[in-house]
Amino acid sequence: MSTGSETAPDQAETPVATHQVLMNDEEQYCLWPLAKAVPSGWKSVFSGTHEDCVAHVDKTWTDMRPKSVRA
Repeated sequence: MSTGSETAPDQAETPVATHQVLMNDEEQYCLWPLAKAVPSGWKSVFSGTHEDCVAHVDKTWTDMRPKSVRA
């Protein structure tokens, strides 16, 4: 007999996207809550859990200098 309090296996195992990675014109990155509007001058380039977003930034942002300084 089910009490209705069990969580479906798919719901328990599927991480919920809570953050997004933003990038500006200088190719600088930041983590931003998914529920908040993207500020002017930034665009969303990735979304996922906080940990997924940190991993994406670590993998992608290998040169911390702004794009204008790298050129």
